[in-house]
Amino acid sequence: MVRKYYLYLIFITLSLFWGCASFQSQQEEDIEVQFERAKKFLDKKKYLRAQEEFNNLVIRGTHTDLGDDAQFYLAESYYLNKEYLLAIAEYDRLIRRMGFSPYVEKARWRVCQSYVKESPKYYKDQTNTEKALSKLQELLDDYSNSEYREEAKGLIDELRNKLARKEYATGVLYIKMEEYQSAIMAFEGLIDNYYDTDILEMGHVGIIRCYSKMKKKKEAEQYFAEHESQIISTDLRQDALSYIQKIKTPD
Repeated sequence: MVRKYYLYLIFITLSLFWGCASFQSQQEEDIEVQFERAKKFLDKKKYLRAQEEFNNLVIRGTHTDLGDDAQFYLAESYYLNKEYLLAIAEYDRLIRRMGFSPYVEKARWRVCQSYVKESPKYYKDQTNTEKALSKLQELLDDYSNSEYREEAKGLIDELRNKLARKEYATGVLYIKMEEYQSAIMAFEGLIDNYYDTDILEMGHVGIIRCYSKMKKKKEAEQYFAEHESQIISTDLRQDALSYIQKIKTPD
């Protein structure tokens, strides 16, 4: 009797094991089918449908072989639909939770691109520009041989020029307000922080313009003499000399 009882228990246990294994296999197969369906939506640019499918897959398949795939393509479906802030959140989730995924470098590059896309015109708040620069530099530091290296460096140059232009615009605004010392400080900030940008020489000319407005001929001439080599553009050089020539010294 006891022997039959134990045999019965063994039979029940094996049945449950086989049933669970069969269910798990079926579930994994369903996830693969859903993943392929979601990818087709993405390829056909049906981004909202792709988001629905991938979001469901992230919930169901996090601990499967397709977990990081689903997470990456969920982020991609937001990025390709130009929903950049939502894309950043999903890429960041992949980077934090699945650090060993082969998608991490691409996800970090997409975060950079997303912040660049969210970077506004130079005269607006530049928080996202600063974030883009920070993320781009981190990418270059962590992936010295990245396939995105040259494009990242180009974006850094572009964004730094934008920030320099904002600094220059601030100086010009102070000139209009006749706050010349504040304008000089803005131009000096431009020169100190964005010395490698195309706007550098405009900052030097801006300072000479301020001295002209303040009728400080000696300071203007001395500044031009010290920084003449950095004012490369013929037009800007002529502007600087014109500002100096307009200064009338007391009789």
